[in-house]
Amino acid sequence: MKPTLSVYALPRYVEPEELAGTTAVVIDVLRATTTIAYALEAGADEIIPCLEVSDALTLAEQFSADEIVLGGEREGVAIDGFQLGNSPEEYSPDRVGGKTVLLTTTNGTRAMVHARRADEVLVAAFVDASAVVAKLLDREKISILCAGTDGRISEDDVLLAGMLVDQIHRRGGMVYQQNAQAITAREFWLNSFALPQALGVEPLHADHLADELRKSFGARNLIALGFDDDILAAAQIDRFDMAPRLDTTTFRIRKAEG
Repeated sequence: MKPTLSVYALPRYVEPEELAGTTAVVIDVLRATTTIAYALEAGADEIIPCLEVSDALTLAEQFSADEIVLGGEREGVAIDGFQLGNSPEEYSPDRVGGKTVLLTTTNGTRAMVHARRADEVLVAAFVDASAVVAKLLDREKISILCAGTDGRISEDDVLLAGMLVDQIHRRGGMVYQQNAQAITAREFWLNSFALPQALGVEPLHADHLADELRKSFGARNLIALGFDDDILAAAQIDRFDMAPRLDTTTFRIRKAEG
């Protein structure tokens, strides 16, 4: 059977049951999946995605106060009573090192719940893109799931999806059957920058990528809230050499091994 590579610009474009048997890649560039990468690199033991604020607060009761950090947002802003919001650079070693982060966000954690019937779930951002791609090169069924923003397609997610499709296409040894959204996302990536930059032959600087991300629906919300610095933090391509993996049994995110 021919390998498949599919992109879904919003979770509602694919039923959870359809992700069974695939490796799912969840994307929420602005900001959940970027924040997860920053938290793990800062030394967090694990991140537990929580669907609702109440879920995070209930789960927190199972830990001692010094074991956990509550983080996340609703409508883009920090949640009352939580130690951290959803800005990637908040997740520093002194705040999350050695701790479990209970994270709930408007879009990203919902996409992770949507993907939990997949055989494997990776969490991708621009800051760890190449490391995630390296984990995908031998996978025969890949489903890339974009979180979007408030139920709308957000171009920042689709842009990363296109980058992943292009890298898998060029670095992998398999010829994939792609759905229309995968083809469109790859074209979007390749047409958004000078070709040598899109192909990785020349560096794509963070400022340049951030300018493109600022055009997205999700970015416009952040800019209005005063979080423009988060866009630049999300645009640091391959800042980290690790791939976050969501264990679908325990529903915990840790650095992928091997």
